[in-house]
Amino acid sequence: MDAKLYLITSLDDHSRLMLFADLFEEETTWHHIEALRHVFTVYGVPLKYYADQHSIFRYVKDRDAKRPHSDYVKFTDDVDPQWKAALKRCGSDVIYALSPQAKGKIERPYRWLQDRLVRTAAKEKLTTIDELRDVLQNLVHLYNTVWVHSTTKEIPVVRFENALNGNCSLFKPLSQEQDMNDLCCLSFKRTTDGYRSLSFDGMLFRLPNARSYTETEIRLALDLKSGLVVVRFSQHGRFVEEHRVKLSQLKTVRF
Repeated sequence: MDAKLYLITSLDDHSRLMLFADLFEEETTWHHIEALRHVFTVYGVPLKYYADQHSIFRYVKDRDAKRPHSDYVKFTDDVDPQWKAALKRCGSDVIYALSPQAKGKIERPYRWLQDRLVRTAAKEKLTTIDELRDVLQNLVHLYNTVWVHSTTKEIPVVRFENALNGNCSLFKPLSQEQDMNDLCCLSFKRTTDGYRSLSFDGMLFRLPNARSYTETEIRLALDLKSGLVVVRFSQHGRFVEEHRVKLSQLKTVRF
């Protein structure tokens, strides 16, 4: 296919297990949050993520001067982008790679996947993203469960499970007390008026269970099955209520 595709991956540092790999037609904050959600629900929450300094992962003063939350009093890391905020809500954090060389552990398997995807697509004349996804998942399966890693000299999934069974893993179970739509989401803040209502992205929400003149956190999560956006409201850590709106009703928020 002629369209540009984006490969998003997550790799466990100890075992080299490929925790997430998928292709997307565009790279968005939401796709990276979906990757977090998959890792956290399937494998657990890691101690920390190691990421580059892409604007999705890190706010950098001057470089991100045109971003909505930028002003003259905000310095690097004073603002958490949506991806980083979701990471922290789930109990993890992030370390940033300060040079291209520092990302070698993820870049090597990344290039390995890219090379084989391109060769297979050309050889088998694949033309759709779904066909390429099938090839990708097969490669990830072989990488994780069949082939011995050249550095660790172990099969990644075996090394990962041995760490879990030996109580040597830095992964911890995801908290079951909170709704996933409150953790892996886009978050915004608004203040209710005297009628217990608030405006967000051109829509008026009436919240009879809310308090008036109170800062309210709005958390948005995209329900892929229904195509609706789950909008959850809370005040000072207290869940207020949930609404569902069509994705087309959001004028500025982009998933």
